[in-house]
Amino acid sequence: MEKIIDENKQGESLALDPKAGNKRKLFIESYGCAMNFSDSEIVASILTNQGFNTTQKLEEADLVLVNTCSIRDKAEQTVRKRLQKYNAVKRDHNPKMKVGVLGCMAERLKTKFLEEEKIVDLVVGPDAYKDLPNLLAEVDEGRDAINVILSKEETYGDVSPVRLNTNGVTAFVSITRGCDNMCTFCVVPFTRGRERSRDPQSIIEEVNDLWNKGYKEITLLGQNVDSYLWYGGGLKKDFVKATDMQKATSVNFSNLLELCAKAQPKMRIRFSTSNPQDLTLDVVETMAKYNNICNHIHLPVQSGSNRILKEMNRLHTRKEYMDLIDNIRKIIPDCSISQDMIVGFPTENETDFQDTVSLMEYVKYNFGYMYKYSERPGTMAGRNMEDDVPEETKKRRLQDIVDLQRLHSEIKTKEWLDKTVEVLIEKESKKSNTQWSGRTPQSIVCVFPKVNYKVGEFVNVKVKNCTSATLIGEAVGYSDNN
Repeated sequence: MEKIIDENKQGESLALDPKAGNKRKLFIESYGCAMNFSDSEIVASILTNQGFNTTQKLEEADLVLVNTCSIRDKAEQTVRKRLQKYNAVKRDHNPKMKVGVLGCMAERLKTKFLEEEKIVDLVVGPDAYKDLPNLLAEVDEGRDAINVILSKEETYGDVSPVRLNTNGVTAFVSITRGCDNMCTFCVVPFTRGRERSRDPQSIIEEVNDLWNKGYKEITLLGQNVDSYLWYGGGLKKDFVKATDMQKATSVNFSNLLELCAKAQPKMRIRFSTSNPQDLTLDVVETMAKYNNICNHIHLPVQSGSNRILKEMNRLHTRKEYMDLIDNIRKIIPDCSISQDMIVGFPTENETDFQDTVSLMEYVKYNFGYMYKYSERPGTMAGRNMEDDVPEETKKRRLQDIVDLQRLHSEIKTKEWLDKTVEVLIEKESKKSNTQWSGRTPQSIVCVFPKVNYKVGEFVNVKVKNCTSATLIGEAVGYSDNN
């Protein structure tokens, strides 16, 4: 659950400039979190070198891939419907079409898709994308192909991702894979494996390459970025066995953040997602030290109840979380903080829910991502706990915290009225083709008249008005970063 699911991006099919000489057509669709969209870029890069160009026309595709998510039941149901659509097109229009499932759902359902339901030709887990050429050769020979082996080493640090559906301004840079936090509601440790980090040198090379290509902002990405730890390769849990030299020369997340900030001082740096027990204050101090590290932390809490946090196997208490919030605000007073929250977790009673409400009142988050609990097969909660909170109760509690978050978002957004903020122009505003849209370092959306400014420029904007989630203003000139 600790990943932002951008509803506007779900089901996007990816389009690339064609590579001369490539004859085969690839149709690839992505669902889920930012990690999945980043992984699709890796897959596209590998397949471009195997003779594939992307297409937006499903009917003409030689290979159809769907990159999947297992976080919520809704995502799985959507993917199943898409697989039915692919197979209908295959049956009626293009019998030679091959269909494959990538990502977390592939890892979780494995042979079910291939053997029981017989709805795909290819199943590829999150650590097996480099095996795609071999798997495709199997499929071309008329055999089903599967590789869902989870790796202790794979980070794709040596694959230069093809940037898909990008605005040319912002990009994701994946720094870790897997997760060691066994939250009882979450399927990620089972679908993406144990935590391992990518060589910092390859990360810096990718950051520099993105800057040279004109990108102005990166987001360092991982299931749990604060847990980043490089000591020469291998699983994080094996760090205890590292040599004294490996430990002395290891790179943690705070070190990596500083390396990135120094490598490109004019490039904005963000990161996601953080975990309360792993976000150490040296990270916050590094953020405060460098102007190009954005003052926004996405800090999922999931519940305000100590009892429910324990049931979720969250390794932090309510008090520890509140102390962390206090320290962040002491070190970076204008830091925005966003949340993930689950209501209706098994055994959650009204007292537990009110603890969540009171925590939200204490923190007053800038924005958040809120969900009602849905049981995920394969998780500890799914195996060991009864989903006993009535659906109507879940819906009411979700609506209550959504309404409360909207109120808090408005309060926090209004704090920027009459102030001047730096905005990186990302795109045209959805509501008006005469306005630009971009984000402040706090990740708050800001719109303003275009005048003569261009996408990719850093502009100072005087805030004149706002909605609960968007700043509205006028540009007063370029910022120092431009």
